Amino acid sequence: MHVSRTTLLRFMLAAVIGLACGIGPGTTRLRAASDPPQPTAIQFTLDRPLDAAATPFVMATVGGLFSAEGLAVTTNIATSSADAIARVADGASDFALIDINSLVRFRDKPGAAPIKAVFVLFNQAPYAIVARKSRGINALSDIQGKNLGVAEGDLSIRLWPAIARQNGIKLSSVKQISISAAVREPMLSAGQVDAVTGFSYLSAINVRDRGVPADDLAVLRFADYGCEAYGFAVIVNPRFAAAKPDAVKGFVRAVIGGTTLAIKDPARAATEVANRMDGGSRELELERLRAIIHDNILAGEVKRNGIGGIDPARFERSIDQLAEDFKFQKRPHVSDIFDESFLPPRDDRLIN
Repeated sequence: MHVSRTTLLRFMLAAVIGLACGIGPGTTRLRAASDPPQPTAIQFTLDRPLDAAATPFVMATVGGLFSAEGLAVTTNIATSSADAIARVADGASDFALIDINSLVRFRDKPGAAPIKAVFVLFNQAPYAIVARKSRGINALSDIQGKNLGVAEGDLSIRLWPAIARQNGIKLSSVKQISISAAVREPMLSAGQVDAVTGFSYLSAINVRDRGVPADDLAVLRFADYGCEAYGFAVIVNPRFAAAKPDAVKGFVRAVIGGTTLAIKDPARAATEVANRMDGGSRELELERLRAIIHDNILAGEVKRNGIGGIDPARFERSIDQLAEDFKFQKRPHVSDIFDESFLPPRDDRLIN
């Protein structure tokens, strides 16, 4: 077949252009160097319905901090810390926010996945006894001889034996009544129990919202009575962490940034959270957030050492306290539960 010189030159020029653009028989267009990289898809689990405790993650999204780290984060809700840990263990989720003490118990099970926390959000656990002063309870010692409502699955009660012993309270002197979490605050409000265990930023505010005067409530935070436990922490799927360590570091940086945004402007942060809740109240979530910041996040340890880490000596003491309610098959050490390698340097974690 005869091909003219002009036609041949056109064919050669088209071929050169095609190669330059990455186009040829059986090929697809190559991404140009100037094209932005595709974000890493992240599945993140909350261990309970959205409330003020999740504010750092909401603000990391609103502030564009996740996207700045090249992450596209999708959030799902679990039924408990145990459920959230299971989702991370089987790879359904990459990260989760859970109670670190639930992780300690999980890791003690035979064959448990080697899941570790990579960031501690609550430097102090929110465990507390919320009581009615009108029922004769003003301090922890007053709980003796009273009825204590304990919701099913409540993690606070796991530290109660250690706190009671440390404060000279006989466990047998307190009558524990098992109740549903759904009726915890209603029963306390109605005077059907003298006190309940729970989270200080949830139960106390919920009871006030039900009409119990603030001056009739005694919020007895375990941390004020010698509890060494840490609280909510971010865990990561070990396979994901091994394959994408930079994504884990980016996630942690974004959460630190989101926490900083929440602390700087809690009113805006509470509004963002309430807007994402079914029937959320900005006023209630703002009250919860302020309590969380003051009681659980900005502890002295955080002001000295920065947010996100664990003090090994304190962790060992917290394990001693957990052991008063739980018999470990193999006592854990901090390196079994927490991996600090994904944290930024201390100076980048200081929050004023």
